[in-house]
Formats: sequence, C-alpha cells, structure tokens
Amino acid sequence: MASLSVLHYFAYGSNMNPARVRARGLEVADLRGAYLTGLKLVFDKVSRQHPGAAHANIVYAPGERVEGVLYRLASAAEILKMDPFERAPWNYGRDAVLVRVPCPASAGKAQAATGPAPLRRSEYDAVADASGDSMVPAWTYFANPAARRPGLKPPAEYLAHMLAGRDYLSADYFRWLARTEVAFATADSGPENA
Repeated sequence: MASLSVLHYFAYGSNMNPARVRARGLEVADLRGAYLTGLKLVFDKVSRQHPGAAHANIVYAPGERVEGVLYRLASAAEILKMDPFERAPWNYGRDAVLVRVPCPASAGKAQAATGPAPLRRSEYDAVADASGDSMVPAWTYFANPAARRPGLKPPAEYLAHMLAGRDYLSADYFRWLARTEVAFATADSGPENA
C-alpha cells in the first residue's frame, strides 16, 4: 500500500482548505470528506514561523476518529509536490493509511446535498467495510517526534484554513473543531503549514 501508486491524499490540518491545496500546485481530480479511525487530532507539531504555536498532527488513540478532506490526485506523483510544504521528512513523515469514505446515507448534510457522486469502487480501488463505508488507501503526514511538543495551540489563521473544509466534515466534528482555542492571530505565510 505504501507505493507511489497511491492516488489519494488525506488532509486533516490546514490543507483541508481546497484553495490552499490548489495554491500549492497539486492537481486534484476530486475531493470529498473522509475519516480515519483509531487516531485523534492534536496540536503538537511545533511551528517554525510562529514560536509558541503548533500545527495539526494525528496520533494513535483507540476509539477516536479524525475527519478531513480526501483529495484524489491527478496522478500518483502529485503527492511529491506536497512534501516540501510539509518539510518531509524532517517535520512530517508521509505514510499510507486506509481512509474511510462515508457511504451516502452517513455523509454530512452539506456533502450529501452538494458533494460528489458516491465512490465507484473500480475507479477508487476501494473496498467496503461492514458499515458500507468505502476504504481507500491514501497518503497522510505524521509529525516526527523531534518536532512535537504537547500543550501548544494553533494560530488563528491556521485554524481558519482547517475550518475552510467545513463542507467535507460532519456537523459535530466541525463544531468541535471551531471551539479550538487559538494561541494568537498571525500573518499566515510560507511553507510548513501542514
């Protein structure tokens, strides 16, 4: 699964903002909401531009769930364009994970009303789980231990990029994310804003 043939990228941080991903030059064929089980979202990846603040990371946590945006890339090589923005392999490592895409009955209201058509399994190389949700191999990024520090909060502009993914998140997850306490307001610029 961890070969270059993986065609999807799962974003759980500031890259949930589709405009940000387009500005970074990734060619995307489709996008939709998705989630990972057994992981949780934390803000512990130290920001180089904003001392005392953090960017998003995911850590293993049984029973937890992380929602995000699943981008179907125009080609498998497109993910290589994201590595410099994530400062991989120094700040984040890129790994393949099995992402779950909600079946239409369990998708959020916004996505069900305006989102893309249901997955075609042959197109997405997906399999279904017991709930009917599709499972798709995708790249995502995990913060390296040396770049992590607990007890930090995200800058306001960073969180705003995350909230821009609203149409791809469940209402409950979006509300929870919107209540995140921020460190301070900053001018958002440059790479390493995973």
